This record gives sequence, C-alpha cells and structure tokens, in this order.
Amino acid sequence: MKGTVLNQALVVVVVFVLCGCGLGKKCTNSGSPLSSHTLRYELLFSKNESRKAEALAHYSNLIRTDGSGWLTSLPRKALREEDEFSRAMKYQTMKSYDGSNSNFLKEFSLHDVRLGSDSLHWRAQQTNLEYLLMLDVDRLVWSFRRTAGLPTPVSPYGGWESPDGELRGHFVGHYLSASAQMWASTHNESLKEKMSAVVCALGECQKKMGTGYLSAFPSELFDRFEALEEVWAPYYTIHKILAGLLDQYTLGGNAQALKMVTWMVEYFYNRVQNVISSYSIERHWLSLNEETGGMNDFLYNLYRITGDQKHFVLAHLFDKPCFLGLLAMQADDISGFHANTHIPIVVGAQMRYEITGDPLYKTIGAFFIDTVNSSHSYATGGTSVDEFWSDPKRMATTLQTENAESCTTYNMLKVSRNLFRWTKEVAYADYYERALTNGILSIQRGTDPGVMLYMLPLGHGNSKARSYHGWGTKFHSFWCCYGTGIESFSKLGDSIYFEEEGEVPGLYIIQYISSSLDWKSGQVVLNQKVDTVVSWDPYLRITLTFSPKKMQGAGQSSAINLRIPVWAYSSGAKAAVNAQALPVPAPNSFLSFRRKWSPDDKLTLQLPIALRTEAIKDDRPKYACLQAILYGPYLLVGLTNNDWDIQTDLAASLSDWITPIPASYNSHLISLSQESGNSSFAFTNSNQSLTMERYPESGTDASLNATFRLILEDSTSSKISSPKDAIGKFVMLEPINFPGMAVVERGTNESLGIMNSASVVGSSLFHLVAGLDGKDGTVSLESKTQKGCFVYSGVNYDSGSAIKLKCKLASSDVVFNQATSFTLKHGISEYHPISFVAKGLRRNYLLAPLLSLRDESYTVYFNIQASNGLRSAA
Repeated sequence: MKGTVLNQALVVVVVFVLCGCGLGKKCTNSGSPLSSHTLRYELLFSKNESRKAEALAHYSNLIRTDGSGWLTSLPRKALREEDEFSRAMKYQTMKSYDGSNSNFLKEFSLHDVRLGSDSLHWRAQQTNLEYLLMLDVDRLVWSFRRTAGLPTPVSPYGGWESPDGELRGHFVGHYLSASAQMWASTHNESLKEKMSAVVCALGECQKKMGTGYLSAFPSELFDRFEALEEVWAPYYTIHKILAGLLDQYTLGGNAQALKMVTWMVEYFYNRVQNVISSYSIERHWLSLNEETGGMNDFLYNLYRITGDQKHFVLAHLFDKPCFLGLLAMQADDISGFHANTHIPIVVGAQMRYEITGDPLYKTIGAFFIDTVNSSHSYATGGTSVDEFWSDPKRMATTLQTENAESCTTYNMLKVSRNLFRWTKEVAYADYYERALTNGILSIQRGTDPGVMLYMLPLGHGNSKARSYHGWGTKFHSFWCCYGTGIESFSKLGDSIYFEEEGEVPGLYIIQYISSSLDWKSGQVVLNQKVDTVVSWDPYLRITLTFSPKKMQGAGQSSAINLRIPVWAYSSGAKAAVNAQALPVPAPNSFLSFRRKWSPDDKLTLQLPIALRTEAIKDDRPKYACLQAILYGPYLLVGLTNNDWDIQTDLAASLSDWITPIPASYNSHLISLSQESGNSSFAFTNSNQSLTMERYPESGTDASLNATFRLILEDSTSSKISSPKDAIGKFVMLEPINFPGMAVVERGTNESLGIMNSASVVGSSLFHLVAGLDGKDGTVSLESKTQKGCFVYSGVNYDSGSAIKLKCKLASSDVVFNQATSFTLKHGISEYHPISFVAKGLRRNYLLAPLLSLRDESYTVYFNIQASNGLRSAA
C-alpha cells in the first residue's frame, strides 16, 4: 500500500512537468527574501523580534485558496492546449530506456588523475588539503553527538556550524565529500584516517538514535518543514550528509558509509510517504519551496548503485515540478528565483535523463544553461546577485559586492559538465574552463588555507576583502560556499579528461592543466605538460607524452581529441606528433589523432591567445560600452577603485591600447622602507602624494601603493637584473598601479607627488645613490635638477608623514642622513605573469587576472568608448 501511494504520486509528477499546469497551482515559485542564506542566518541570531515577524510572515501565505493566488504560482509563459496535448502524447510514445547510453563520454575516477606540481590548480589543491587536515574530527561531529545524546568532548566550531544554527551539519557533509575527493586525488593517508574517523563517529550517532535518522539537529526541524512552518532548509543539510557518505563509499571504499546512507534514505522515504498519505502530493510540493539542495541528484545517483525502486521514486518527488515545468516550456522566466536553490534541481533532472533516457530532461538542462549564460551571467562565468537571479539582460545595474555566489558556480559547472559528456560540444567545455578559472580559482585567498569567499564582488573599485561577508575564517564561518569551496578544490582533476568507449578507445582532453592520467582502457599513462601562460608571449603550449603499459594487448590504437577553444585563433596555431605537423582545425572544434602510442611519442599543441573585450549582458543601449577584458580564458581586471574610463579610436585594435608587461619588469620593482620608533614604514603613494605608511602586507592596496618600478633615464644602458644594479644611475619611480606616472618633486620643502611622467621629465628624475647613513642596503634619492637636495621623510614620525624634498646643509647632519636613507627592497607587490597596461582616458591601468588578487581593489567592467564621444555607463 505504501509503495502504491508513492508510485501514484510519481505519475502525477510526470504529468505536471510535461504540462506545466494542473496541480501546479499550489506549487509556488513566489520569491521570498527568506530564500537567502545570508538573511536566514541573520534572522536566526537576531534579537529584533519585529523584523523576524515581518520576514517570517511569508510562511502564512504559502497555502493559497483564491484564484488570484493560484495565478501567481503558475509559470508566467503558458502553453496552448494543443501544445500541452502534443507534448503529453510525445511522452507517451517514448521508448523504454535501460539506463545506459554508449554515446555518453565516460568520466575518469579521481584516482586516475594527478595534478602537476607546476600548475596553479595543484597549488590550490594543496592549500585546500592543508585546510582539510587542519579540521578536528571531534569538533566537526560535536552537534551530531549532542543530537544523538552522546558525550561531546572539546568545543564545537562556530559560524554556520554553531550548536544553535539550523544549518549545522551541512559543512560536515561537504567535508565527507571533499575529503573523499581529495583522498582520491592525492592518496594522502592522514586524510584517509581522518575521514574514516568522521564516518565512524557519525555511524555511532546513527546507531544510538536507532531510526536511521542522522543529523546535527533534531528531527523536529522536519516536523516544522512538513507543517510549512519557518525552518532553515533541513533537507539542504541532509543532502550534504547523504552525498558525503555516498562519496565516502564510491571514492573511499567505505562500505559502512553506504549502509548508513540506505538506512537514512529509508527513514526519509517513510517521512515523505507519510506527508503524501496524510495530506496530498500538493502538500509535499509546497514544502519544496524551502531549499532542498540536490536531493534528486543524490537519490538518482544512489539508485544507480542500489537499483532500489524506492530511491528512484523518491528522487522524482524532489524534482521540483513548478521549476522544471517552467524550463520544459522553455520560458526565460527565472528572474527572482534563488539561484542556488534551483541549479541543483536541474543537475538532478540531468541525472534523470541519464537513467531514463527521457529527452525532456536533456532539453531542460540545455535550455537552462543557455538561459543563464545568455541573460544572467557575468564575465567570470558566475551568476546571481544577492543570491538571486535578476531581470534578464539587465546585468549592468547589478554590479556590486554581492555578485556571483560561489555555490552557484560550483553547481553550474556540474550542469555544463553533464551537457559536454552528452554532446561533445566545445561550448560547454569552454564555459567550464571560464567558470573554473575565474569563478572558482578566484575565491581562494592565495595559499592561505581555509580562507575563501562567499560572493565574488564585480562592481567598480570592489575588493574581495570588502563585501558583506569578506574573506571567511578557518573555524568561524562554514558558510554554504565554504562547503562547496572545499569540494571544488578537492576535485580539480575531475573534468580534464573524458573517455569514449569503443573498439578504438578515445580520449577527450578538454582542460589544459598540467597533469597525468592513468588511462586503463587506452593502456597508457599520459602526461600533460602546460607551459606557464604569460602576457609577453601570447601562446598556450601543451606537450603530451606517453608511457604505454606493458600488458597483454599493449600497443593498441587509441584516439586523442584536443579541444580547440573558441578564444583561440587559427593563425599561428600549430600541432605536431614527433615534429610531424598536424593540421589544426578552426576554433570551437577538436583536433583528433589516432595512433599506437609508444614511449618516444610526443604530441605538441600551440594555440595563439588573443585579447578580447566582452560586453556585459545588458540589452539597453546606454550600457553597451560596459565591457570586460579577457586574455584567452583569463578575466583581466584593472587595479583601480575610482576610474574606469577608456577611450579608443574606432579603428584601433586592442593591441594599440593594451600592451603586455615584459618579464624583466619584476626585477625593476622596489619598495623603500624605514624604521621609526618600533615600527617599519614604507614609502607610499597616498592619493597622488607621497607619505610614509605602516609597512603593508602583500596582496593589499597598501602593498601596491608602496611598490614602484625603477625606470632608467638612459634606456640604452645595461639592463638591471636587480634593484641594486640601478645604484649610481638616474631613475624615475613609477607606481606599479599607475603605469605612465612617476614620483615628482614640487620644489624644496614641498611634498612629493605623482604626475604623468611624459609631462614632467626633469622633476621626476632622481640620482639613486648609496644611503647617506652609510649603512648596507640603504639608498638615497637626490634630485637631478637640484643638486644636494634629497627625498626626505623625517624622523620619529607616524603614519601619514609627508615625504618632501630637502637640501643638505652639512655633511655631518646625522638626522638628515637618517631621514633621507631608505632600505632598498624588492617590491612588496609584483607583476603577475599575465599582466598588461591599458591606456585609459585620464590614466593608465594595470591589468591582472582576477584569480591572482587577494585584497586589492579592482574593476571588472570598463567604460570603453570610441573617441567620437565618451559618456559614463555607470
């Protein structure tokens, strides 16, 4: 009887998704600010009761009884009756499907892929590994033990994992997934021990409760969920725990984890069944307006493993029909939806396609990603503002600090990955590269373990450090995006390679990341070496070498397919096998080559990388000039916080106003410091005036302002390989973040300033000499135009002390000698290998990849206009 109830419900779900009508009147898509995780966390710990009451009043309006209420629940683009009938008939005539499709590309296990230690991705992976090893098992499972009535040694973690937070336990689920992925990627035995200990501890909690239920919060939260009362997304957390345990089984080989999963799912199967039996299927759908994570995705994957029909039925009951119905009708109407509530539902629908072969669900995924990428995405590949989708093609007015929630990028990568496996379309691989490079690698704060972002600011003059959340902390944040973050950096090897099975095995290489692959069916170990991408040599160079395995049947033919991305250019593209040239197809295709690979084989590919601009997705003419600048897959940002205007000639190419910074320039960068009192101070550009400021940390605006490039007056003289080589020469000091400007003197006893170097040649030249204080490592700067006058800071000063030009009165003036002597250091900041200078209307801009920045201010979208008239788009 129980099984019949859910099977009947399943039929109703199918009819609803196909028709987008019927019982959908009570499945509301109405937006609510409570969908925002940020707001939910605030309300949970707020003492403002009136604000709470106002926000939570949403729940009393969920069950609608009047016709006008139903109308707001229906998709806003309806099919005609004949279209609905036609679609329903089409479904009825579909052939049965056995769940296998030989045309799908096959994923490689993370166990078979190793990142190269020379790659940015390996560095990000290692930083994440440090963080995973840092976390304490007893603190992670503290709330699980308390819920189960077990002893709780040590103290719990804070943030979203705090004992009174309703989402507590979600990060532990992510930790189970991330640690399993990281162990598969590295085989770090210390991590294997730690993740096994977490599974064991959770198993004890589940056993103690005895019902199959397992969570860091009591089941009372599900009572509230089913009663449509205020509660913070309990199924969201359960999904993370279930997915994490399943990863521990599939990647970590932990059989106990699978038993825990099936016991948990049985518990929730019974709960959902009880809701439908006691109320209706509509009541269950209403509850899905609270975020449920990727429950459908997880359950479809579990069904693949167990073959248990209950898991398949329950999965479909989490296919939120009022949203998938909207996409099935191809209505571009996702504005106002909470983005990360709904992207995982699409991923689950994609898994349903893989299992059932129902083409409707394939179409849903393709339409969805096309809708997001054409109307709702940024140059990073990210989407959402304040966690929600805004109006389509109105992105210019959404730029701020709370853009591109990193959870959404994590899930969009899953959508594109699945579509690529099914279609082999290069566009999906290109999107994956863009979003991974700019939307994921940008959220880690360099090599600081456990410091990540929630949102990726994209507004003018924003900084990753200056947003509502800013950078998270190791033990007191645990946001949703911390969970997806630790997973993202644990599985960086999962979408580099895909396999096409067949008589002749085929390998698709879609991401160019230094790595090795143990390709078992191809009977070869492949090594991919990618040269560091730089601005001054605009090529991506890849070398593949092969180590055939010595086994029966070795030496068989296999095919290699190399992605030629859309950003590449045919002119200058080269490929060769053992120096024998291969024809390179046009961009947006694959270079395919079949061969019996031998140990001496080497396949090389060279792809030209060009600069390009990309307009923001906004169809209002006044914003047509708002454009991002990209170099291959890398999004370049300007290190500026108060100016973003660029004026170009209509006929000018990008190379006319964007030029690469040579490799040698890093050896010309300096910082000048002094000691005053017990503190170190740096010679600093403070709003175009020179002052002494506290010595800064690298990766900040202050470090940029304290870094200068030495420019020799005599450009024909011997090149300098280090700052010391410039001692004895006449130099200009160019601020690293103000290319084309220079430090200038304004007369004796006047403060130094910053001006355009072309207009102040004489007053910007200084003789760099050994420090007047006679100490090793110090230098002094003497004016070229006023002999005997030096750059002077003062003594016993504090931050903000102005730097002036003062003339020496006596050779024995100890104070003067001290105040004019600076310790010469290599620049606190430096040029990223991918750095350019862009000519602006009033100033020039230093461009660098967004992924390279930490706390620096930056601008993503420039106001780029032709010289026949510039108007602001902001």
